[in-house]
Amino acid sequence: MRMRKKPNLIPRMERCRRVLENDPQRLRGIWLKEHPGYRELHLELGCGKGRFTAQMAQDNQDVFFAAVERVPDAMVVAMERACEMNLENVRFLDFDAAGCREVFAAGEVDRIYINFPDPWLKKKQFKRRLTAPAFLQIYRDILKPDGEIWFKTDNVPLFQWSLEQFENEGWRLSQVTEDLHAQGPQGVMTDYEAKFYGQGVPINRLVAKRPGDE
Repeated sequence: MRMRKKPNLIPRMERCRRVLENDPQRLRGIWLKEHPGYRELHLELGCGKGRFTAQMAQDNQDVFFAAVERVPDAMVVAMERACEMNLENVRFLDFDAAGCREVFAAGEVDRIYINFPDPWLKKKQFKRRLTAPAFLQIYRDILKPDGEIWFKTDNVPLFQWSLEQFENEGWRLSQVTEDLHAQGPQGVMTDYEAKFYGQGVPINRLVAKRPGDE
């Protein structure tokens, strides 16, 4: 389902321009130098309307968040949320995840969040999944040695497939669950996640630590 076109998109984005990074490539290797006072750099791929982004940034004000979103009509809502909450530690970016190496230097990112990505259901599309081996290699390159990926999805086939990819590529898995909220809400939710939780849809989650170089 396509997102409804937001009215006055450009003026709305302009009002929130302080949280938009139009040229992220210029910050490659110097993200925390250009934004001093933060202990870690976290990257979110596909932030949507930014519920997770904004809450995480508010709860972790010693961490700087780079939130990627390719759909302007979703990103403007996320930007407005960040501005309404007066957040200083988040910037929104528009680029393809395949270009992460052009935006982040080797070992620059402490953590990556992948929440409810497109499952790309056709087999010929599997290579486009954000947990495909080619993407995992990119993440390995930009993450610090003990860097992590936090992955959540409601799609069971995608989750099982992703588990195999992480294991095959040598990532160290923990906190693997097929029903994250079985005992009640756990952690910060995305907009999709809150909707799914209300409908009783189980949420799959894992944490994957970057493989070593041995």
